[in-house]
Amino acid sequence: MTDAALEPVEVLGVDETRRGRIQWRQNQETGRWEPVADRWHTDFVDAFGVQGLLGQIESRAPRTCWPGWPRHHFSGAGRSATPRSTCPPGYRAAIRTGLPHAQVVVDHFHVVQLANKTLSIVRRRTTATLRGQRGRACESEWKARHRLLRHREDLTDAQFGAMWNALIDAGTIGMMLLTAWIAKEKLRDLLARTGAGHHRIGHLRFTFLTWCADSEIPEVRQLATTVGRWWTEIAAFSATGHSNAKSEGINRVIKLVGRAAHGFRNPTNQRLRTRCVTRRACGHLHPRGACVLTCRVG
Repeated sequence: MTDAALEPVEVLGVDETRRGRIQWRQNQETGRWEPVADRWHTDFVDAFGVQGLLGQIESRAPRTCWPGWPRHHFSGAGRSATPRSTCPPGYRAAIRTGLPHAQVVVDHFHVVQLANKTLSIVRRRTTATLRGQRGRACESEWKARHRLLRHREDLTDAQFGAMWNALIDAGTIGMMLLTAWIAKEKLRDLLARTGAGHHRIGHLRFTFLTWCADSEIPEVRQLATTVGRWWTEIAAFSATGHSNAKSEGINRVIKLVGRAAHGFRNPTNQRLRTRCVTRRACGHLHPRGACVLTCRVG
């Protein structure tokens, strides 16, 4: 954590960064090997203000993430925390334990990312099951694999028509992929209604869940189950519009610092170097660090 005084944080961004390999040390008394450096770092970011990276804590376990965090900087009703939706449930449990008055918000980016992963899993499973082999370049589902991950508005009418007709002609595999793709688009339509009324959001949610239930595809139904499990946090995003974009940008900066140094053996030095290139006062890279890394946060 940083030693400088921090201003009160209104929206706290929580994200995980893979530091490197786990480090072990042999206990001289017991002879057992014990971990001394975790492979994960938990990043705390001022997601709504200009303080940038507030600090890092080694590990992402609930029992170790929050004991060192200054809770008095993040208190009061109406505040929120935005963790990753694909993070372990321990983050949500840690936030509820350490910050019981905070409202947990799930970033829509990771929800859509989860839907795209589900679509890819469906494509691989159906190809292996029905064709008895991995995808080949001559097959329709393999040719459409990139367009299936794109949004409908990002496809031209010609691209969409070519993808749709090719998958229809593919038979059962194509129909299953189109069903999973439509489920992803319905989920995106639900997440895009930021600030909409409860009736509108409820209708879109019902449409998405009904489509997933009628699809009879295990992966699509599991996606609906995951969305239902995290619906309170997803609904908070629709109401507040808070995103974890700053955390993702700073996470990218941390990874670039690690790549430029060809890795760090000392986790303490790694956290110190990360703080040096992240300017808390303005929430962006230090000018000298920006010239070297040639990237931006946001």
